Amino acid sequence: MKWTVETLNKAAYEAAEPEYELAKKLVSERLKAHLTQKEVAEKMHTTQSAIARLESATRIHTLKTITRYAEALGKRIEIKFKKAAN
Repeated sequence: MKWTVETLNKAAYEAAEPEYELAKKLVSERLKAHLTQKEVAEKMHTTQSAIARLESATRIHTLKTITRYAEALGKRIEIKFKKAAN
């Protein structure tokens, strides 16, 4: 396979896809709960900037942190495994 910018970008995106999906889900759930980042931060006893980082796809977060985020929204997390599309 010849490596091009396009194939490298695609590979990088595919590698980071779970983080992007998690970030989108966190923001989506917060908006459904009609909460601002600041309000979630107050419930989690942290800062708005920490919530902004949590909602970005730039870091991998612990399950404990994501659970605390869900609880701040009045929700719980559910983990599912799906068959991989090969």
